[in-house]
Amino acid sequence: MDPSTAVNTSAAISLAGFAVVIFLLLFLIAKWKWHVFFALLIPIMLFGILPGVQQNNFIDAFESGFGNTLGSIGVVIVLGSIIAEALKHTGAIQVITKSMVNLVGSQRMPLALTLTGFIIGVAIFSDVAYVILNPLVHSAAKTMGVGIAVMSTGLVGALQLTHAIVPPTPGPLAAAALLGADIGKTIIFGGIACFFGSLACWAWGVYVAGPRIKTMASDEFDGSNFDEIPPDQLPSTLSSYTPIVIPIMLIAAQSVVALVFEEGHFLRTLFLYLGWPVVALSVGVWLAYRNIKSADAKERAKDEWVESALKTSAMILVVTGLGGSLSAILRGTPAVDFIAAIFTDYGLPTILLPFVIGIIGNLITGSTTVGVITAASLVAPMLGSLSLSPEAAMLAGASGSVIIKYVNSSYFWVCTSLSRLSVPDAVFSYGGATLVGGLVSFMTVCVMWSVGFI
Repeated sequence: MDPSTAVNTSAAISLAGFAVVIFLLLFLIAKWKWHVFFALLIPIMLFGILPGVQQNNFIDAFESGFGNTLGSIGVVIVLGSIIAEALKHTGAIQVITKSMVNLVGSQRMPLALTLTGFIIGVAIFSDVAYVILNPLVHSAAKTMGVGIAVMSTGLVGALQLTHAIVPPTPGPLAAAALLGADIGKTIIFGGIACFFGSLACWAWGVYVAGPRIKTMASDEFDGSNFDEIPPDQLPSTLSSYTPIVIPIMLIAAQSVVALVFEEGHFLRTLFLYLGWPVVALSVGVWLAYRNIKSADAKERAKDEWVESALKTSAMILVVTGLGGSLSAILRGTPAVDFIAAIFTDYGLPTILLPFVIGIIGNLITGSTTVGVITAASLVAPMLGSLSLSPEAAMLAGASGSVIIKYVNSSYFWVCTSLSRLSVPDAVFSYGGATLVGGLVSFMTVCVMWSVGFI
């Protein structure tokens, strides 16, 4: 560590400051209900006045960390949020769900809804997606004569998994940027981990939690379905999938082509640009907007949808930027080497560190986004010492960030209130699904890491 650029050279002071930052962050959110922006900003500012901290280097690290992080990811987060708005308002989610039902059969509706959650959780915030799909959950449960937990649990878990783990959803996209992870690889291997995790959520709901919970579908939703969009204004099945699938394919293709072709090859150069997330998601926005049928929707898409997306992405942007600042500050201290040495000296699997940080961040704050960004921010400076790839660290932290959803999570309350489950039943069903799904996803990540895929 170069003393001229170090934020602090004392391991003891750095470790104490590190501990105080984490404690205050979690305390301010959990106890005093502060917004995560101030809950993260205040501890970082207090770190800057610790004895031995070189304020000029601290300020440089804060500003460079914030700017570099948002410079690489800010526009992408906004574009992803715009795609989500378009999918919601054009009826694409409705079409995707029906296609899943047709794929697995109406008698396997819990599995169909789980697979729907696995797909649309990549593009839509999980709580928004559940609000949209909730009427169908009740309608299907009533038609099949099963409890609401049987029908909804797999969906609740799958939505949360892909929301937390697979870019271009803002949380994992931000974490990938903080760690310098290859987004294409993260999508491919994160998708594999989420697929197995989603199936575990489905199994938990159908075979474990669902049969033990007697709450049935509510008559309040009888006969209702999605937003009232006339059938002639719905997009085709192919058009509904393309805003999600094409950007993911372009980003993933960039990584694949880089492995096959040498530097300077025409295809490698072409896909380097097409697979740049800014270009790939811009293509997704264009494809999503092509699904607009009505004149009224076209008019609202010009301003309302964009403004709504900006509001949604604003919190992610500032928290991601502050996460980048915290990571840059910690990188300038000896604390990261000390923590990494604990894992290496005692022979602990280094992949456990981001996983555990993700769990702690989510359990205490109730926010998957806070969990995955906190894990990425704190582990990023240690990657070299931990001998852990950016992709493995990102996916491990993201898997931990879904464990477990309970009463301090807004997503938990959205799903619980709309499904009409009691709180104890929802903790068992939905909390259990996110626990099982997160563990299975993490175990899948561990297998891929151990064999050298990531």
